[in-house]
Amino acid sequence: MDVLSDRAVQEKYRLPRATIRRLVTLVTPHIQRATRRNFALSPEVQLLAALRFYAVGSFLEVVGDGTGLSKASVSRSVAAVTPILLRHARTHIKMPTTRDEVRQVHQGFHAVAGIPRVIGVVDSTLIPILNPSLVDPCWISRKHYAAINTQVVVDHNGLITDIVARWPGGTHDSFIWANSAVGQKAGRGEFGLSVVLGDSGYPLRSYLVTPVTNPATPQEERFNEAHTRTRTRVERVFGTWKSRYRCLHRSSGGLRLSPRTCCQVIVVTAMLHNIAVSVGADEPPPVDDKEEHPVDEAPIPAPQNVRAVLHQAGAQTRQELVNLF
Repeated sequence: MDVLSDRAVQEKYRLPRATIRRLVTLVTPHIQRATRRNFALSPEVQLLAALRFYAVGSFLEVVGDGTGLSKASVSRSVAAVTPILLRHARTHIKMPTTRDEVRQVHQGFHAVAGIPRVIGVVDSTLIPILNPSLVDPCWISRKHYAAINTQVVVDHNGLITDIVARWPGGTHDSFIWANSAVGQKAGRGEFGLSVVLGDSGYPLRSYLVTPVTNPATPQEERFNEAHTRTRTRVERVFGTWKSRYRCLHRSSGGLRLSPRTCCQVIVVTAMLHNIAVSVGADEPPPVDDKEEHPVDEAPIPAPQNVRAVLHQAGAQTRQELVNLF
């Protein structure tokens, strides 16, 4: 890293030099070897190997950089560094909680298209992996490849404020939401009057607002337009996140790791994305991501009596917002 320019460091590792040095300090106590026996790699080399793998998604490409590392060494570095970085994910990936934080997010989203009280936008994205099972079809996504279906909530600044990376690619988005901590907190009213926006693949609730199906009035059409404009924040995050860390993109061939390690890498790269956004790191060139615009699926229904009550509350909340347009 000492021989590269600042721009080259960002292009190669996706983070500024000073930020990488802080990460080295973070991981060193946990992966520092007592001696150089068997030519043990330094913490800095291990971290840089992991960051480069996240950026390109290929062990062989890291080897081809001329670092003198073998494919096995890069793999061991990723396996050693990823769990250490994962311990700090909650520091950098968190929903707004204080009154000032919530107010800033509300104002930020309101400035986008005029919808008030929005605390986040939720959507799911498919992270391709090497199929861990030839006999279990649950890993195969609607796009017909093995994946982790990853739920993400983002704020108005493009920061990932919540992530769930644990479900196979065949899992429905609404199921992931219903079984996620953020979805259950929203259901218990822990976000107060704040609402999350989601596409029509999610159930309409008082705390989860979806577009109006078949809008019949100009107000409803304007609301849907504002809803779409606000929801593009999460699509932009998916594009930037996968461009910055190509290991998440299908063009890299998928994460060739165990499912557990794949989930860890997904969360760690989300944390690193937030760090990059916070320090103003350069955005990498975009990658073609047509897969980020799937056809919305119908939500999985709850029991009819429960569904009717929850839907009615959601419809009332949405109508209140529609009336503002």
